[in-house]
Amino acid sequence: MWGAGKAEKRESFYTLHAPWFSQYFFLRLLPSSEVLYISKGTKSERERCLNPIDKLFYEKNENSTELSPAPGLGMRTVNAIYGDTIIIPCSLDVPKSLLFGKWKYELADGTRQFVATKAVAKPNVQYDDVPEYKDRLLMAENYTLYIMNATINDQKKFVCMLVFEDDVLEAPAVVKVFKQPIKPEIVNQANFIETGKLNMLGECIAKDSYPESNLTWYKNGKLLKEVNETVIIDFQRDKDQESGLYTTKSSLQYMPTKDDLNAEFTCMVVYEMPKQKESSFSEPAVFDVYYPTEKVTIQILSPTKSIKEGDNITLKCIGNGNPPPQEFLFYTPEQQEGIKSSNTYTLTDVKRNATGDYKCSLTDQNMLASTTVTVHYLDLSLIPSGEVIKQVGEALPVSCTASSSRDVPVIWTKNKNKLSFSPSFASLKIQDAGNYVCETVLTEVEGLKKRKTLTLIVEGKPQLKLTKKSNPDGKSKTITCTVEGYPIPIVQWTSIGIGGIANQTEESPYFDGKIVSKINIAPEENVTLTCIAENKLDRTIASVNVSAINIPEQDEQEDKNDENKEKVNDQAKLIVGIVVGLLLAALVAGIAYWLYMKKSKSASKHVGKELGNTEENKKLEENNHKSEA
Repeated sequence: MWGAGKAEKRESFYTLHAPWFSQYFFLRLLPSSEVLYISKGTKSERERCLNPIDKLFYEKNENSTELSPAPGLGMRTVNAIYGDTIIIPCSLDVPKSLLFGKWKYELADGTRQFVATKAVAKPNVQYDDVPEYKDRLLMAENYTLYIMNATINDQKKFVCMLVFEDDVLEAPAVVKVFKQPIKPEIVNQANFIETGKLNMLGECIAKDSYPESNLTWYKNGKLLKEVNETVIIDFQRDKDQESGLYTTKSSLQYMPTKDDLNAEFTCMVVYEMPKQKESSFSEPAVFDVYYPTEKVTIQILSPTKSIKEGDNITLKCIGNGNPPPQEFLFYTPEQQEGIKSSNTYTLTDVKRNATGDYKCSLTDQNMLASTTVTVHYLDLSLIPSGEVIKQVGEALPVSCTASSSRDVPVIWTKNKNKLSFSPSFASLKIQDAGNYVCETVLTEVEGLKKRKTLTLIVEGKPQLKLTKKSNPDGKSKTITCTVEGYPIPIVQWTSIGIGGIANQTEESPYFDGKIVSKINIAPEENVTLTCIAENKLDRTIASVNVSAINIPEQDEQEDKNDENKEKVNDQAKLIVGIVVGLLLAALVAGIAYWLYMKKSKSASKHVGKELGNTEENKKLEENNHKSEA
């Protein structure tokens, strides 16, 4: 390359000896092996040295001249951004003998156009009359050329030329302009896309780039490649003749599936910039995917829980297509022919016979869905019910029956107290009377509860029992008359042989078919007390002999378990009554005779309000005598 020369390494430089060169000079290859540094030699020697590398130019580098190959061999390139200022340094050493410097550029036909001149002897720069560079140029003191508001038309080879007394030097530079495109945009987007066929999704446009840009499509961040009859991508590039900028377009035809619902489609533009290629994405486009119904389902909208008689039922039919179908046929247990409706169908005030299978289908009867509806019900029958009046000793069978869509229990209460058994009466007692409630509930259905009531009234003539006992003070005795019967008997006391009714000191409220009446007496002599109980059915009398307070006698305790004893039959009671009556009559006669003879005060204190008269007492005595007979 260098002819008959010999190079010797000196430090980081090489010394070149050439027979045609007047003196030694130093050169150094740059790391790229594209630039030479020459420090010595005449112009002709330098040119001869450079011949093997044809068309090299000088570039200033410290105290040396940097040489860069012409285009194809690495000519100096100045990169600029569209719209910015282009800065082109003059890469030549400025000799002391410099007369002036000039800038020019090459035209397409090979001719050159001067644009600016700066003479050493003149302070101002002279700019040539070039319309496209009017008011856009500036030459600095170091002969650097500034071009404002870079355009695509500024892509030329500019040459810095220095003229001095015995020589002219030139340093060319190629200007390259880059323009980032506007952010890509997907236009003409489809309102929806359908499965099973190609759909034009839209067109991606990247405007105003330089040089040309490329577009690619992505789905959910993954590159879309062309696939026959499934993905078809078309490209188009347009160049604006005035600005020289490119607009790149790409259309996408796509055959979607159901899985593409809510998929994000984007396009990316790739463009060149001075240092590297860069990219930019469009905003995502999401398309509504239409696909046919493949399955129908039926739902019960209301009630949301269990259904009972009287409810309204709303059924809804749903197709899984998009858009979902809005018209269906509904089938009920009573209507086997389809009832055309929207996607809902309502049955009002349903009865238990509405239980069964409900179906729906598309109007073409393709595909069918079904569901089972159970209408819950609860019936309760109580026999007898309401108010029932019976007599003591009568039988009363009771039946409470529940009928339901599910097994349910029957619960009995009497006077609000829960019973552990179902009541039924072979022989009624006064204590059986009360308010009976038969109740049942279907727990799985809210609000489904039934109850029936039986108000049982048991009537019976008064039944008496007398007891006596000494009080703890030893000065008085308490006589108790327990009366059972209904309607509620009226209770009175009398003292036989003296006349009048004894004072009633205490009477309990009517409870559990009974009234308990008590009196306190302090007899100085023996006395007979009579308890009289009367209701609309009968009048019952019972008497008891009470000894004087100073005569000890065995107390008769109240029977706490009266209800558990067997009733004495009416015949036995009658016999006992006759015997007691005879004894009482004899006792009363003796006491009366003794009182008459003694003419003293009565053996017992008169207690209570006087009711009746002597004639009534005589009648009672006569009755007693008759009983004795």
